[in-house]
Amino acid sequence: MITITKDPFDPGALLTAFQAGHPHAGAAVTFTGMVRSVPGRPISALILECYPELAQNQIAAIRAAAIARFSLIDAAILHRYGRLVPGEPIMQVMTLAAHRQAAFDGAQYLMDYLKTDAPFWKQEETSEGVAWVEAKAADDRAKERWGGEDHPTSS
Repeated sequence: MITITKDPFDPGALLTAFQAGHPHAGAAVTFTGMVRSVPGRPISALILECYPELAQNQIAAIRAAAIARFSLIDAAILHRYGRLVPGEPIMQVMTLAAHRQAAFDGAQYLMDYLKTDAPFWKQEETSEGVAWVEAKAADDRAKERWGGEDHPTSS
């Protein structure tokens, strides 16, 4: 399941629906990302732009690579775009596996690749105006731990 949407979502309901029908799973890992505003540099909103079809295709490749690499039973990703305010859920990654380590590793792998390879462009809205958010070297380093041999979004 991959969902690219402007609509708000209920993280708990999403997890319940995802887990239904998988009695053979021994572990489920869920990560919910939220829009944050830090005291030293508060934002009033995060604006995400994307081409939904492109995002769907890129994320499908990342998901397929995670399922294959970690023998996941299933993986689901929901990612929002549009204007979101601090505290709102922005995305959720869920993995199911026979054992916990595969579920944790699969979720971390998905997060590391989504942060760097999913085609979303971010702007922060502050009292001073709107500015683009630059890519972070720390996100690239986190992805590097998985090696580049099975890069899911390369042609």
